Amino acid sequence: METYVFVFFGAALVAQMATPYVARLARLLKLTDAPGPRKVHRHPIPRVGGIAIVAATLAMVVPVLMLDNVTGQAFRRIRAEIVVLLAASVFMFAVGLVDDIRGLTGKAKFFSIMLAATAVYAVGGRIDSIGLDGVFEWELGWLSLPLTILWIATVTVAMNFIDGLDGLAAGIAAVACGLIALFAFYTGQTVMGVLMLALLGSLVGFLFFNFNPAKIFMGDCGSMFLGFTIAAGSVVCTATTATLTGLALPAAALGVPLVDAVFTIIRRRVLDRRSMFSAERGHIHHRLLDAGLNHRRAVYAIYGMTLLGAGTGVLMLLMRQEATLYLLLGAFTGLLVLFHLVGSARLRETLGAMRRNSAIAQQVKAERQIFEDMQLQIRVAHTFDEWWDTLCAMADAMEFDHLALVAPGSERASAMTVWRRENVRLSPDDVVRLMMPLGHGRDLHGPRLDVAVRPLLPMETIGRRMMLFGRLLDEFTYQAALDLPVAARTSAAPAAVEQPSVQAPTPADSEALPAAKRSNSDSAQSMGLT
Repeated sequence: METYVFVFFGAALVAQMATPYVARLARLLKLTDAPGPRKVHRHPIPRVGGIAIVAATLAMVVPVLMLDNVTGQAFRRIRAEIVVLLAASVFMFAVGLVDDIRGLTGKAKFFSIMLAATAVYAVGGRIDSIGLDGVFEWELGWLSLPLTILWIATVTVAMNFIDGLDGLAAGIAAVACGLIALFAFYTGQTVMGVLMLALLGSLVGFLFFNFNPAKIFMGDCGSMFLGFTIAAGSVVCTATTATLTGLALPAAALGVPLVDAVFTIIRRRVLDRRSMFSAERGHIHHRLLDAGLNHRRAVYAIYGMTLLGAGTGVLMLLMRQEATLYLLLGAFTGLLVLFHLVGSARLRETLGAMRRNSAIAQQVKAERQIFEDMQLQIRVAHTFDEWWDTLCAMADAMEFDHLALVAPGSERASAMTVWRRENVRLSPDDVVRLMMPLGHGRDLHGPRLDVAVRPLLPMETIGRRMMLFGRLLDEFTYQAALDLPVAARTSAAPAAVEQPSVQAPTPADSEALPAAKRSNSDSAQSMGLT
């Protein structure tokens, strides 16, 4: 017992002593977090407080594990798992520190998490089976690796996401560490209990400077270290006990960041169609602030949710095994209701966005097929007119309304070559127009292609189709087309391409596809744009 008390209070004391020095160093090196649209602070705050957390944790854990007592003997039995876990946690701290100092992409950080999680898995820290005594037993088999990595990555990312208010991430992590330590001692896992007590003590010491108004932030170096250590530690506990409770306890305590992470990913990827790592202001703590709570009350509200989850975890240890699953489901159901009430769980909007995204994906696929068909068609153009006919077919397939090739001084087109969708007459105020320069140096006063389309489709769709049309022009440029021979043009429509869904226009009269020798003024009038 003396060892456990020494580890906890020793870590708290070291963190409390080290944090002010870390803050001074951060200010000296200008490692501060500046105010911004997503931030709730108004002045630059040092952002590498995770250094103090890691230093305090390791300062207590490493010497204690070297002792020749019960804890030291237990450590030597699982030396590989603990050494790799600590090394991987320090690695995640280093990745976060680089992100705090220089900045890393979300993909780079996620790859680092997967790499560290794989290392823990390789030495036996894995979820091989999930079961409840006397109820069921599920051997995961080949699913063990992806589920282990998924769990560790999810908790690490969730802890990083929730670090948005003073003292929020540190307080939630402290509750989770206390619960895992309780479970570790309950199941005879002394080493893991010591590690979680050291982490808990360092968080308590750090909170003296991190609670509102914060004098220092833990930064990504702190949140990634915390999230990974808690996740990997719970996996090691699960590997030893092989029961659902080993994961259910930390899941209950980390319910708020876990649910928030899931809805954040859905919001960014499905609703906003952005990267899951892109910054925004939609987390549960932002919603509480928008609802009128001040900074401290928002943190207290989330603390309350976390303590309720932790209480559920304690009940899981005391009640019969079959009740564990029902308690866990009940806890997460309650969280879902709370997230819905504050506006973070936008279920109806998500379903609509999923249908919208599916339609957009099908549309993009169809547009790409059209482009690829036209790409093949223009590559085999043998005359200038075949090149122009392919552009007209592309314009028709992309639902453009007018296409005009303006070539001042060109022997090929002394005025303008025009294609117009049948029975469509527009004024300049009715269309979205784009001028694509075709000559050397992209001079807008030289040869150009004028494209006009009615804004009946979303601007995103119009822009995407314009981009594909530009790619087609780059595929076979106007200068290359000038080197082709001229075929005798008629007022007939250009030949249809092989793809049945991409038909060339079939105008009712010669005005829809005039000869290349028509004058500028006559062609402009025929487009209805003058």
